[in-house]
Amino acid sequence: MTCRLFKPVTFAISLLCVASMSGCKKAADDTPAAVVTVEAEKPERGEISEHITADATLSPLAQAAISPKITAPVRTFYVQRGSKVKAGQLLAVLENRDLAGQALDNQGQYTAAQAAFQMQTQAQVPEDYAKAQLDVAQAQAQLKLQGEIVTARQKLLQEGAIAGRDYDTAVAALAQAQAAYDTALNHLHSLKNVSSEATKRQAQGQLSSAKGKYDAAEAQVSYSQIRTPIPGVVTDRPLFPGETASTGAPLITVMDTSSLLAKVHLSQIVAQRLSLGDGASVTIPGVDEPVTGKVTLISPALDPGSTTVEVWLKVDNTAAKYKAGTPVHTSIIGRTVPNAVKIPLEAVLTAEDGSKSVMVVSNDGTAHKVGVQLGINDGEDTQVTQGLNGSETVITKGAYGLDDGAKVKVGKPGAEGDDK
Repeated sequence: MTCRLFKPVTFAISLLCVASMSGCKKAADDTPAAVVTVEAEKPERGEISEHITADATLSPLAQAAISPKITAPVRTFYVQRGSKVKAGQLLAVLENRDLAGQALDNQGQYTAAQAAFQMQTQAQVPEDYAKAQLDVAQAQAQLKLQGEIVTARQKLLQEGAIAGRDYDTAVAALAQAQAAYDTALNHLHSLKNVSSEATKRQAQGQLSSAKGKYDAAEAQVSYSQIRTPIPGVVTDRPLFPGETASTGAPLITVMDTSSLLAKVHLSQIVAQRLSLGDGASVTIPGVDEPVTGKVTLISPALDPGSTTVEVWLKVDNTAAKYKAGTPVHTSIIGRTVPNAVKIPLEAVLTAEDGSKSVMVVSNDGTAHKVGVQLGINDGEDTQVTQGLNGSETVITKGAYGLDDGAKVKVGKPGAEGDDK
């Protein structure tokens, strides 16, 4: 009896469980799929300009770390840190009394050399030349006289009026007169062609030597006067009056900060797309709006260490608002495409292999992945060169992690009415 009563009950319970499981499965199958709320928009078509971004540090337009060429104590400073200076302005003077004494001594020697030069070139040489001409004239007159005497005595000798010895004496005197004339004439020619020119060169050499020593002494004195080669602002002055300034050690540093340079390093491929005069913007910490600048230099050679190209961006700083040494972020305006299909950068998905894609919303409300190729970007939008024609609805927010074929609803995530 017990067995007969147990089996129907067991069978009824089994039927009830099967019916319950069938009902649960049917309820689960009838549950609608979840709808994800995303933000989406159609691609824009219009002009887009490439923005090349890089970090840099502001540098002065020009800088001079002025160091003395002599070692001496500082007598006087005429500037402090922050002083504005002009090119050529006297900044400091070193002790120079010993140098001034040497310069005075060399000045005296130079003056004496000038006087000697004038005496030799304007008095001695002309006098020697005039005396040589006079000696030639006198020797020539004596030669002529002795010639006449010989002629007269020769006639008297033929007539028997004088002895032969008198004639021989006259001939000997004529020979002496001829020798004296030849000597005087040779001396005149020597003075004219060689001696006077050599004397002038000798005097000129002595004068030049004295002048060189004087100029060197004056240069030593000038080295004690520290002047700036550029206009600008004094940014460093490590010593005080009385302390010794050493050769080669910067005594005063002057920077021209009327304009500042943001020096960025770009790859060769990127730098080749730039031109002098291209516009740029520089974001400076503490300044609300980016500051405008322009490309003023593109290095003609690669940096040997980083194999990059150095590019200078010039920023106006006449109001002295910005400081040299400030780290900044730069953006250079490069190529421009006039009629481009562009989407927000945040809409682009990047796969592990580097490929790019976007999620588009079809007419039935499902999301599908579309591969794209990108062109230039301006930091906010990017150009799509392949994959989109501009008529699609591209998901801009909410595409990350979204499955292909997922149901989506275009709107603001978290807004009222969103499906849970």
